[in-house]
Amino acid sequence: MEKINIPQPYTASEKDIKNVISPAALENNPSFLKLGDKFVKTIFLFTYPRYLSGGWFSRIINLPNLLDISVFVHPVDTALALKQLRKKTAQLEAQLIEREEKGLVRDPQLETAVQDIETLRDTLQQAREKIFNVGTYIAFQADTLEELNKLEESVYSLFESQLIYAKPALFQQIEGFSSVLPLAQDKLMINTPLNTSPASSLFPFVSMDLTADEGILYGINRHNNGLIIFDRFSLENANSVVFAKAGAGKSFAVKLEILRSLMLGIDVLIIDPENEYEKLANTVGGSFFKISLSSENQINPFDIPIIPKGEEPADVFKSHILNLTGLVKLMLGKITPEEDAMLDRAITETYASRGITPETENFSNIAPPLLGDLETVLENMEGGRGLAERLYKFTKGTYSGFTNRPTNVDIKNRLIVFSIRDLEEELRPIAVYIVLNFVWNLIRAEFKKRIMVIDEAWWMMKYPDSASFLFSLAKRCRKYYLGLTTITQNVADFLESPFGRPIITNSSLQLLLKQSPAEIDVVAKTFNLSEAEKQLLLEANVGEGLFFAGLKHAAIQIVPSYFENQIITTKPEEILEQQKEI
Repeated sequence: MEKINIPQPYTASEKDIKNVISPAALENNPSFLKLGDKFVKTIFLFTYPRYLSGGWFSRIINLPNLLDISVFVHPVDTALALKQLRKKTAQLEAQLIEREEKGLVRDPQLETAVQDIETLRDTLQQAREKIFNVGTYIAFQADTLEELNKLEESVYSLFESQLIYAKPALFQQIEGFSSVLPLAQDKLMINTPLNTSPASSLFPFVSMDLTADEGILYGINRHNNGLIIFDRFSLENANSVVFAKAGAGKSFAVKLEILRSLMLGIDVLIIDPENEYEKLANTVGGSFFKISLSSENQINPFDIPIIPKGEEPADVFKSHILNLTGLVKLMLGKITPEEDAMLDRAITETYASRGITPETENFSNIAPPLLGDLETVLENMEGGRGLAERLYKFTKGTYSGFTNRPTNVDIKNRLIVFSIRDLEEELRPIAVYIVLNFVWNLIRAEFKKRIMVIDEAWWMMKYPDSASFLFSLAKRCRKYYLGLTTITQNVADFLESPFGRPIITNSSLQLLLKQSPAEIDVVAKTFNLSEAEKQLLLEANVGEGLFFAGLKHAAIQIVPSYFENQIITTKPEEILEQQKEI
């Protein structure tokens, strides 16, 4: 009877691990390696300056490129080091004596070397320092040989600017690459003697770690592939600014933050200039209100705010009068100081005609006036007819659709979006001002953790009154547990306003994505960016940039899940694909 061999099931062994993690092929060249599709070059440091300042290595470690760095520190016996230093001192002093006998001019370099060695001998003898043989190797990768050479030049220039010199490991690229692998094997053995102080300046863990125990996931730290998890409300204020050119992913990043914040129970209010947040609102069951000349959703700017607990009605009323005066000035354009005073008196009298004064303790049961009532008061005031005529287009004229009707917006929802896309561009700052004032009054009335998002905030910065209101909001919102997020692509317009830069300084969280060459210098000066960070922002892909949280900052890559991307994507091709599936 013939014996049948039954094949045994395959079981993995330790030998298979090497086959899994090793590249398909390795091409060894004198000055580089080719590992699969990647080009790799290893260099080593061989010359250091007389002094090494702390943190000098961070410029290399924090480069946005893919680098592998190994620092080998081999201890040297102190007795042996003192013996060698004693011989070296004798040689140098002999040279000095010889030069003096020949009558040659003194050599400062020799004298300095003797002083340095004597100082080192003292610190070694007193056990304040130790000597180490230090080997520093850097391997960088690129997709093409041209990119590899370009990266090598930039690394060399960074080192040489600090009087540090490096060389490629010629004909020893395999040994060099093996030395940077996590095997703790110094195959090159190209070492430089350094004492404790300069050796400690090579401390590698200088990339910022923005991983916290609480908060939301903002993205991946491109320095160390860690997660950037942060709670914006843990900082001194929860305000945020987002700067990027069109199409860089700024709205995408903010929508991702909104989606993840909602899961933590944070309420969100959004002013949307392009209907970008409608799908997000519909998906999570939020409220979406369109503000336009013909819209059914209306907000009366004359609504009396709810009196917050612990605040005096008179103070709340006077603050509301000031905000309302700013709105009317925004509608009218430039006005004289006399007209300004007249406008303040007219608004007060408009409220008084309805029985509303600073002495009124309860405004809740009184119907507020409309903008048309202010027009009527101005018509009957001496010298006020001109202002009344200028208000006509907002009360009975073309623009009367959204400024002269009672409020009918229900804001009892965790996500509320106000869309102003269908408004003419010149009316958008006015609409944003009205919505912000309306929302601000609601925020003050109920103490609750919230985020307010203002997309394309540069519109408001074009007008002094709306810019001033936004700045006031940025300063005061911390007291009401509110985080303000301002998004803009026109960085220059934002910063040219006298209130633009203070809004940035009042924002503890800052996100910079891809920038245009025309505006990178302005951004770099504002945020004190290094040359490497400027280059990172110029070459960044969509969703890549710099994330600032207080004094910490790191390169970030924003990565959504598949389902998050389906909800918040703004790419036309992805939206069309979704519409086809429906």
